[in-house]
Amino acid sequence: MSDSNPTPAVKPVIAAGAAKRANASVIGMLLAMFSTVAIVLTIVWLNPEPKAGAYRTEVDVATVAGHAADTAGFLPVAPVLPEGWSANYARWNPPGTDGVAYWDVGYVTADDTFIALRESVTANPTWIAAQAQQAPVTGTRTIDGHDWELRDNPKGERSLVFTSAETTIVLTGAADFKDFDILAAGATALLDEYAATANPTSKESK
Repeated sequence: MSDSNPTPAVKPVIAAGAAKRANASVIGMLLAMFSTVAIVLTIVWLNPEPKAGAYRTEVDVATVAGHAADTAGFLPVAPVLPEGWSANYARWNPPGTDGVAYWDVGYVTADDTFIALRESVTANPTWIAAQAQQAPVTGTRTIDGHDWELRDNPKGERSLVFTSAETTIVLTGAADFKDFDILAAGATALLDEYAATANPTSKESK
């Protein structure tokens, strides 16, 4: 005859010492986690995120342009810009797969925005479109008597493109138009100066 009373379930019993050790491990783990978080927060507090201006460097664009001229075969533009502007790099890029070599300068404006200036005497439509981030042509902007092609990117960046018989300059960045105008005017002023120096009689004949 079977026993009608079910066998009660056996509950495991943890010894007091083992339970104490387990609790100590959990507490230790929590304390270690809180300590790590506190250290990270302290480091972040002591080292706040630097402002854009902290990344400014003093690159002598005119000097680098002079050194690049022999390789480039022309004197790249190094515009004279207002106080508060700076360049964080200036370099000559040899031809890539597209066959286009170009002068490349990164400018930080007085408002801590960025504009890249790229100039080439071997530019082609594919290279221009790539430098302008494939942005569509949306108009023309006249700056100091020179017409620049305007290309607007929906993501916020824009480009100005200036093309002459001698060279092509592409300005690209997220800065305001007033800053683009300053850089564009400085670049074309140098181009006019170079042209007058190369053809001194052309200015006298006008």
